[in-house]
Amino acid sequence: MPRPNWFLAFPVEAGFLAGSPPPPPGFRLFPAEDVHLTLVFLGGCGEEVAQRAFQAFEERLPQAPRGSIPVSLGEVAPMGGSRKDYTALSALLERGREQVTAFTLALRDAITDAAGLRRQARPPKPHVTLGRPKRRADVAHRAAGLEWAAGLDLRGIERTLERVALYTWSETRRERLFRIVAELGL
Repeated sequence: MPRPNWFLAFPVEAGFLAGSPPPPPGFRLFPAEDVHLTLVFLGGCGEEVAQRAFQAFEERLPQAPRGSIPVSLGEVAPMGGSRKDYTALSALLERGREQVTAFTLALRDAITDAAGLRRQARPPKPHVTLGRPKRRADVAHRAAGLEWAAGLDLRGIERTLERVALYTWSETRRERLFRIVAELGL
């Protein structure tokens, strides 16, 4: 098994997925407990480095915009790669995009520096990942995924981002993809 990935993210209450049509074959919808909005992706850095990054987040938090962030979801779009070989389907933020972007920009360099990672040059694109194509998903599966995403209407779904958590892979990836290792309220 590859080395587990680590990331810091805002947990997002995802009861809104329960009423959605099931994704097409070749896709895995995230369990509600796994839905999140990524702040910083650390990759397969290992637990010690991830904990150091989370400590840097905690130390810098007082200098970031404080308080919970109300957000609303919008269009579901493919993320990562091109439209043909995307790696995820995610809901973009409508309301709260600017606040999440400012929060991310205020903290991500300190977090990536603490982890010994290269700083990200591109601007943040706040989104809530809903699901991913399976490894063997072909062009037809991905096209069906885009059609499914186009049929989702998540506009008006409102949530409040109140905490940031350090995530890694779950030990039981068939049931849940991720687990929270540490978390901190805003």
